[in-house]
Amino acid sequence: MKFEVTILGSSSATPIYNRNPTSQALNINEHIYLIDCGEGTQQQMLKFDVKASRIDHIFISHLHGDHYLGLVGLLSSLHLNGRTKPLKLFGPAPLKEIIELQFKHSDTHLQYQIELYATDATTHQVILDNQDICVETFPLDHRIPCTGFLFRQKKLLRKIIKEKVEPLNIPVSFYSQLKRGLNYVAPDGTIHQNGELTKDSSAPKSYAYCSDTIYNTSYFPFIKNADLLYHEATFLHNMLDRAIQTFHTTAWQAGEIATEVQAKQLLIGHFSARYKTLNDLLEEAQQVFPDTQLAIEGKTFEV
Repeated sequence: MKFEVTILGSSSATPIYNRNPTSQALNINEHIYLIDCGEGTQQQMLKFDVKASRIDHIFISHLHGDHYLGLVGLLSSLHLNGRTKPLKLFGPAPLKEIIELQFKHSDTHLQYQIELYATDATTHQVILDNQDICVETFPLDHRIPCTGFLFRQKKLLRKIIKEKVEPLNIPVSFYSQLKRGLNYVAPDGTIHQNGELTKDSSAPKSYAYCSDTIYNTSYFPFIKNADLLYHEATFLHNMLDRAIQTFHTTAWQAGEIATEVQAKQLLIGHFSARYKTLNDLLEEAQQVFPDTQLAIEGKTFEV
């Protein structure tokens, strides 16, 4: 089952040095979940071959412009391109007012339905649960209400061992039951244990997305043991005072967080416009948490 994230935008407040405001496309079993939608997201999707038609879920962490100003344009383009199937939108409640106002004054009447699910930035919630994943929110500590998102892969069915199953002439119609853990009883009454015919699937993985937040241990329990942790790292640690003032995190702190929550991998992004190159940010985080990578736009990371 595919579980990977493509970076569409990694800049903070402004687009600069060929970096765009925040957006990511999470591919789970060939379904695209869009996380944040900063200005220019549509162009990035075209550039990196992310099909808008495959997006059925959009998640907005908070209402600072670098995380949602591309949303109305994307919704409009979906309409103009003939979309008719509903789209699920998860984000702060005021998004409804923002979208309706934009479309009111442009006399736009979408031919598809937007199902808006308001997130609550004060508490932990399960906001989506389908056959592939479970999505949870958790409060971050930013200047305005802001939520993080945790995407948990569902446990896959057991895998059939063909070289054990085929000689027994087990009907193909029974394979689905084998995958669910049932034993096979042959016509002569012989019981073949499921553990001999199948093997367990790989452990389900998780992707934690922490957009904008000051260092605050309150959200650590929600991202514990994440297989891939994306965390903002707006500044170098020599700018700690500025990070505190603006409710952001330093690269050093991002490394400390990944260490504390025992993440498998760390991905840092949301880089300040003051940094033309990013090597110093990467090296700083790696001093604390070696398995750190930069959220480079166009790059895809497997969870």
